[in-house]
Order: sequence, then C-alpha cells, then structure tokens
Amino acid sequence: MDFFTFIGLLTFIYFVVYIVVLLLVDCDLALAWSEKFGKSVDSLRGKVVWVTGASSGIGEHMAYALARGGVKLVLSARRVGELERVKAKCLEVGSHLTENDVLVLPFDITAYATHQESFDKVIKHFGTLDILVNNAGRSQRAMWEDIETEVDREMFEVNVFGIVSLSRIAVRYFLKKGEGHIAVTSSLAGVLGVPFSGTYTGTKHAIHGFFNSLWVEKLGCNIHRTLLCPGPVHTNFLAESFTDKAGVKFGQQVSSTDRRLSSERCGYLSAVALANRLPEVWIALFPLIPLTYLVYFPNIAKIVMSYIGPKQFLKLRDTKDTLKTK
Repeated sequence: MDFFTFIGLLTFIYFVVYIVVLLLVDCDLALAWSEKFGKSVDSLRGKVVWVTGASSGIGEHMAYALARGGVKLVLSARRVGELERVKAKCLEVGSHLTENDVLVLPFDITAYATHQESFDKVIKHFGTLDILVNNAGRSQRAMWEDIETEVDREMFEVNVFGIVSLSRIAVRYFLKKGEGHIAVTSSLAGVLGVPFSGTYTGTKHAIHGFFNSLWVEKLGCNIHRTLLCPGPVHTNFLAESFTDKAGVKFGQQVSSTDRRLSSERCGYLSAVALANRLPEVWIALFPLIPLTYLVYFPNIAKIVMSYIGPKQFLKLRDTKDTLKTK
C-alpha cells in the first residue's frame, strides 16, 4: 500500500466513524467529547452563576445541574413564586449549598432601566459574578408574510435587546475584574433557516451576530462566551410562543409523547458546556444534529432542505403539524 492510498484509507475511516458517532449522540461532537472526557460541572463549585429565565424549562434544569455541582446561583424571571420553587429544589439537590447561596432576584429582561440596579444587587449579595447565563426568551409560530411589524419589535426586545443590554453591563464588569463568562441560550434556529418562525429565527441570528462579534473583539481579554443552541426540548414554550399578531400567544401545549429532548438533559448538557467554556454547542435529538452539520456544506444543505420541505421540517420541531399553513 503506497503512502497516498494509506492517507485516503485513513480519511475514509475517519469520515465513517464521524458519521456513525453523529447518529448516536444528542449534541455536537465537541460537547459529546466534553461530557465524557472534559471538565465536570463540579469544576464550577463555588462559582457564582446568574441564570435568567430560571423559573421553568431549560433555565430551571440548568440551575439544578449547576446546584448539584456546588455552584452558587442567582435565579431570575418574572414569576417570583416559581423562582422560590426552583430555589427550594436547588437547595435540596445541592447538598453543599446554604440558603444564602441561592439568591432569588425577580427580573424583567425588557426593563432596561432596572438592569444595572439588578446587577448591583448580585454583586452586593455575593461580592462577585463569574458567569451570566442569558436564558430568557420566547419562540414563535406564524406564516412569514403574515407577521405584524409590532411582533418583530416585541420579539427583538425580549430575545435580543434585553439580553444585549444586560450582557454589556456584565462585560464591563468582567473587563474590570479581569475575567468572566457570558452564555446565551440561542437555538438551532440561529444556525439554520427555520420555517414558520421568521421573527424568532431573525432574533437568534442576531444573537449570534452580536456575541460572535463580542468573542472576536475580546480575544485575549479572558472574556469567554458560549452560545447554547438547543433544538426541540420538552418545555412550555409553545403555549407562550408569539404568533403573527401582537399580544396573541400560540396557546398550544407540547404533548408528553412528542419526540423531544428532555429539559433535564438539555439543562445538564448546557451546564457541561459552561464548565468547559465551549464557544458554541448544538443540542438536539437525531436527525437535527447531522442536519445542522450539513449547513457547513451549503450545496449539500440546499439539496437536503429542498427535499425535506417546510412542513416536514416543522414536524421535526413539533412532532406533529401544529400550524395551519395555507
């Protein structure tokens, strides 16, 4: 066997193994490797992590995963009662945490004028902040051409501008401190072009633009950023989703039989991503992870997406067709 044949064989074997692994994992390969061989969530023990949108879903279960690792937490959302419930569970699963190690801080991501005051409360309580996790946000189900401009404005306020406002305060603090970590719960919609969620997809692409710019600009400044990009997850997101009209929620519930990643699994993998300071992670059940990898091969992606079609893509997200399309 000559040298070039040997190299060709190695390349073939590499791609076969690569594809087989992609069929078995529920996240991108860097995150899968980190889960098995990287730093555990316990490596964050004693750190202070602020999680917004912590009253339910991914944020709630990320908080539990961090609490089990001995992380001190700031829990924020608008629903105080739900935050208190999450705090009680954090103290239950986090055996080394005390009452003072979990701060409930009611917070509205769109109330920009309160962001600095809330940030100051965190520093006053803990004396520091190590990681800010921007998890607040809402999804959408609507036909692209029917979406009112007011819906676009409202969604960008919630999913982009509020997150950027709070993050800028945190980045200024981290630069003075000498280190820090910003994480944002984005979506695979920030990587793919997702149908029937035009504004939502736009907000997530905007998030990637803002925080990729931050990452490049602060190279060498010890400021880390992680974009968490889940696919379909079992949460109450559909009921609260925007539609095409301002003030109208989608109102449908996610069925317990839908094929979605659990909130627990997504929250745990997100915590692993934080512990390993991964810059961007993708989290979803098959076939969305291989499909997302195809985006990096545009010609192949165009063929595959044309074959799948928009309605089938919606079923990959919601299991069944939850949107009445024209």
